[in-house]
Amino acid sequence: MTFSSIIRTLGRSPLATELLNKLKRHRYVQLNGLARLPKGLVASALAQQEGRSLLVVTATLEEAGRWVAGLEAMGWQTVHFYPTSEASPYELSYSDESEMTWGQMQVLADLVEKRETNANSKPIAIVSTERALQSHLPPPAAFEPYCLTLKRGMVQDSKILDRQLASMGYDRVALVEMEGQWSRRGDIVDVFPVAAELPVRLEWFGDDLEQIREFDPSSQRSLDKVERLVLTPTNFNAIIKAVLAEKKVDEINHLGSVDTENETEKFVRRLLGLAFEKPASLLDYLPENTLVVVDEPQGCEAHSDRWFENAEQQWKNCERESVVADGGTEKLPISHLKVPKIHRTFAESMADVAGFDRLELSELAEDSTTKKFQSSAEGDQLPSAINLASRPVPVMPHQFAKLSQMLREERDRGFTIFLVSAQPSRSVSLLSEHDCPAQFVVNPRDYLAIDKLQLQHVPVALKYSGLAELEGFIL
Repeated sequence: MTFSSIIRTLGRSPLATELLNKLKRHRYVQLNGLARLPKGLVASALAQQEGRSLLVVTATLEEAGRWVAGLEAMGWQTVHFYPTSEASPYELSYSDESEMTWGQMQVLADLVEKRETNANSKPIAIVSTERALQSHLPPPAAFEPYCLTLKRGMVQDSKILDRQLASMGYDRVALVEMEGQWSRRGDIVDVFPVAAELPVRLEWFGDDLEQIREFDPSSQRSLDKVERLVLTPTNFNAIIKAVLAEKKVDEINHLGSVDTENETEKFVRRLLGLAFEKPASLLDYLPENTLVVVDEPQGCEAHSDRWFENAEQQWKNCERESVVADGGTEKLPISHLKVPKIHRTFAESMADVAGFDRLELSELAEDSTTKKFQSSAEGDQLPSAINLASRPVPVMPHQFAKLSQMLREERDRGFTIFLVSAQPSRSVSLLSEHDCPAQFVVNPRDYLAIDKLQLQHVPVALKYSGLAELEGFIL
C-alpha cells in the first residue's frame, strides 16, 4: 500500500476534481501523456475517490501483469488478474485451458459475492486484456444459480452438498490434493474450489456447518478460519448443457455427466451461442458504477483485430465441419450442430463499454488516439483528449547532488514531492548531506504526518519493495 498517500493526495487535487466532473458530464475522459505508473495512480485516485471498482483493459497479458503488480501497491484491498486466451472460442484447444477457466472463476466468484453482499463490499480492481470484452461467458442470471454460497453457522442437509458438488463438476477422491476435487470423512468435507488458492475443510455437526477452514493440501493441516465461501462450477460446460437440454437439443442427451476426458466435452464450449441468445462478457458481471480504463486503445484495437481475423476463420471452419458431419456419427453426434457466431469487433465491444464511465489512457501526447470512438452511446460529441504532459525524472544513479538540486527546484516551484525507495532511510540521509532535507514516513497511511510535511514543503520518503517496475515522473 506504498502509494496510498500519493493516491489520496491526487484524489484531493484540483486535477482529480476536474476529471471527475468531466466523467459525470460525459461518462468519458481521454488522457494522453502518461507513463505506466502515473496511469495507475490517476486511475486509482479517480476510482477510490468515489468508492468505485476498477476494470483495466490492456492489449497484452504481459502488460496486464505489469498493471497488476502496480495496482497491488495502490491501496486496493483486492487486485484480480482475469486471464484470457489467444485461442478463439471455436477451437477445441480452448476447452483444454482449465487453468484459464479456473482463473476466470476466481474473479467471477468474487463478483457474485459482491452482488450478494452489496452493502458491505469494498471496491476491487480487475485487470485483463481486450479479450475479456468478447462474449465468452454465460449470462450472470444463468451462472449465479450454479454458484454455492456456504456460510459458517448455516443449516443445510450435508448430504445434499454431495450431490451439489457432483453436479458442479467436482471429482470425489480419497484425499484432496488439487483443484476440482472433494472428499468426505464422516461429517468433514474437504473441497478444493477452482476459484480459490487453497482447499477448504467444512466441519459439520449434523446439518449445522460449524467451521470453514483453509488447509494445506500437502500436510492436510488446517489453517485460517473462513466466514464465507462461494463455490463455482469447475467449468462452464454444465451450465451450457443444462440450458441446451431445456431447449430439447437432442444431441445433448447423448452426453453423460461432465467428464473432461470425454472427447465430446470439448465441443460443448463451442455451443455457448446456441445455449444463450446473447452470451455475456466480463462487463455484464461488473457493478454498475465500475470505472473502466482502456490502456492504449490503439494497441488494444490492433490486437483485437488480429484475434478477430483468426476467430472469423475458425468459425467458418466450424461451419464447414458441421456440414460435413451433418449425417452425424454415433461417436460424436454433437459435432454436426451449427455453431453460432459469438465473436465481435473491437468497435462492437467498445459499444458495451460505453455503458460505463470510462477512461482511455495513452502514453503518447496526441490530439486524439481513438477518433472512431469519440461519440457517446447517445451520439453526443465527446470532449477532446487532455494532455497531462507527465515527464520522466532523469535517471541519476548514485548522483545525489544532482538529485538534490532537481528536488529543490521542483519544491520551489510548488510541487508536492514523494520519494519511493527500497532504502528510504539511506536515501533521506544522503539527500540531507546535499542540503535537501526529506522525511521518511514508516506508515504510508499516516496521513496526518504526511499532510504536515507537505505543508512545510518537505519531500516525503516511502518504502517500496514490491515487484512493479517503477520510474520517477513529474505530473
